[in-house]
Amino acid sequence: MDALDLARWQFGITTVYHFLFVPLTIGLGVFVAGLQTAWHRTGKEHYLRLTKFFGKLFLINFAMGVVTGIVQEFQFGMNWSEYSIFVGDVFGAPLALEALLAFFLESTFIGLWIFGWDKLPKRVHLATIWIAVIGSNLSAYFILAANAWMKHPVGYEVVDGRARMTDLWAVLTNSTALAQVPHVIAGSFVVAGGFVLAVCGYNIMRERRAHPGETTPHGTHEAHGTRGTTSRALLPGGTGPARRDGAGIWRTPMRAALLMTAIAGALVAGTGDLSAKLLHEQQPMKLAAAEGLERDTAGAPFSPVPGVEVPMLLSFLATNDPNAVIQGTEDLQARFEKQFGPGDYRPNLPVVFWSFRVMIVFGLSTVGLSVLGLWLTRGRRRDPRPPREVPDWFARICLPALPLPPLAMIAGWLLSEVGRQPWTVQGELLTAASVSPGVSLTEVAVSLAVFTALYGALALAEVVLLVRYVKAGPEPTPVVPVPSPPSPRDSRDDDARLQPTLMY
Repeated sequence: MDALDLARWQFGITTVYHFLFVPLTIGLGVFVAGLQTAWHRTGKEHYLRLTKFFGKLFLINFAMGVVTGIVQEFQFGMNWSEYSIFVGDVFGAPLALEALLAFFLESTFIGLWIFGWDKLPKRVHLATIWIAVIGSNLSAYFILAANAWMKHPVGYEVVDGRARMTDLWAVLTNSTALAQVPHVIAGSFVVAGGFVLAVCGYNIMRERRAHPGETTPHGTHEAHGTRGTTSRALLPGGTGPARRDGAGIWRTPMRAALLMTAIAGALVAGTGDLSAKLLHEQQPMKLAAAEGLERDTAGAPFSPVPGVEVPMLLSFLATNDPNAVIQGTEDLQARFEKQFGPGDYRPNLPVVFWSFRVMIVFGLSTVGLSVLGLWLTRGRRRDPRPPREVPDWFARICLPALPLPPLAMIAGWLLSEVGRQPWTVQGELLTAASVSPGVSLTEVAVSLAVFTALYGALALAEVVLLVRYVKAGPEPTPVVPVPSPPSPRDSRDDDARLQPTLMY
């Protein structure tokens, strides 16, 4: 193993770890903004409690995403200096826009949202979370535009061994980027939906275990003087028999997450189909590796698992023509050797092949779970009874289903990035030529060990914080205190409470 191999491992480990936070931040931010909008429009207290509860989880994840993202830039300077020199002129504009516009917008307005509770007008405070969410999505767009250029370089020319940008608009409107951005954003909503489902399912089961025997034959609950004492004003829907605080409050975000996941899943499938068509035109080796197709084939079949083939389906999916020719890995290898010289231009075929299937199976499983949940908790039209409660077995499986969406996203990332190998920039710069010439095996090994240990500690902190806040649950319903004359000690306590905390 040499410095190049270790540098690739380091980049893969740190990027996969960072990629765990980015989709959840993007999707959960929109979810929190939606809850706050519901509170702003309806004035119902449970929306406010849910906004603050999921807002805490969103902020923890956002902070971890920022910390782990900084390491990526450090790696470009240390391990990938030749790559940085080649792409620097092209990447300068989109990355500067990402830092100065999107990230600045995102960080500034998240800060205003954190400290603006009870200080800003409600509409202004609501606007801050939406502007922060827009900043997150803009940030993703600029990063993905730069990433798409590596797969389909446009709007540039190579001068003295460096890529120089000639058309910024072409870079920002790269067809690969325009297909990749909605695919990743929609996938982020699926990740966030799976996270919310797990949180809701866990809390529903915890509430029911804490109060056994309260479930009626119709799945509703009688009101009792339990934790979070219930009132009809708290209940989503507002009519029908009163339900316990916990069981009632968790059904609302679960239904919202189910709907978000189902819609986003359909968008993921549609944009994924568009990406497959672009692969046929721009990265045929990746498409052939994902399908395990070795030779050029007219009417190429689609193989969901080895040994099972659906005739002509791959040709149809890639070109809308069931008889079209799809290039195979071995024939492409021979053509690339003639075009670029001797070398192995095939990616790691098993990794690309199986990551494609893991992405599809785990992604579809999550979407199927959301569709099933929507049906199980559907409303009762023309029926005076309250809406259907979440079945115990469904709430129970939401927690173990939590890893499915992020694993699907990681598998998609592996398919995209490993499938591009051995190129860092498709057709222009090999990965082997991108590594820093002066970096030694020892230096990369040390930095890899340090980052792995650091990320392990961050992962532990993330899990501990999330579990702690999930178990704590939403803040209890505020109780209006009886006014009393302030004492000097009370004044000092009030001053202490005015100090900024995590959120409010």
